[in-house]
Amino acid sequence: MLAEKIDEILDELMVNEGNPFSVPAVTPVELVDNEPLEPVEEQFRTGALGLGWDPTTAQVVLQAFPIVVVEADDHADIDADDLEPEEMLEVRMPVGTARAFAKRTREIVGAGRPICPRCGNPIDPEGHVCPEPGDL
Repeated sequence: MLAEKIDEILDELMVNEGNPFSVPAVTPVELVDNEPLEPVEEQFRTGALGLGWDPTTAQVVLQAFPIVVVEADDHADIDADDLEPEEMLEVRMPVGTARAFAKRTREIVGAGRPICPRCGNPIDPEGHVCPEPGDL
């Protein structure tokens, strides 16, 4: 979905007559990335994503907010400030880089992991244990 929305933003900019920026229709050859992915250490799990366009820098802006966990017994006293994340990851991409990111994202997601026919969860390369029926 993220790759699709990035391409939608870029496609809209391409056809907008008032847009002064040159937006490539496809990934520029020099930005194609086919290198193997490196393992990453998780810093936080993303809950909400924000996606937009910054015309002052001609960049696609992606904001990733972590999941905010609220304890069950705290629900009665939830304040809006309690739901504000302490951190946020912001990535700014020039238009060519954004096209390359969308293309690579589609390729990686398309390669995917096989889906378990029993529980519908992805199967990891090292194996898979289905959750208990009551946990589905």
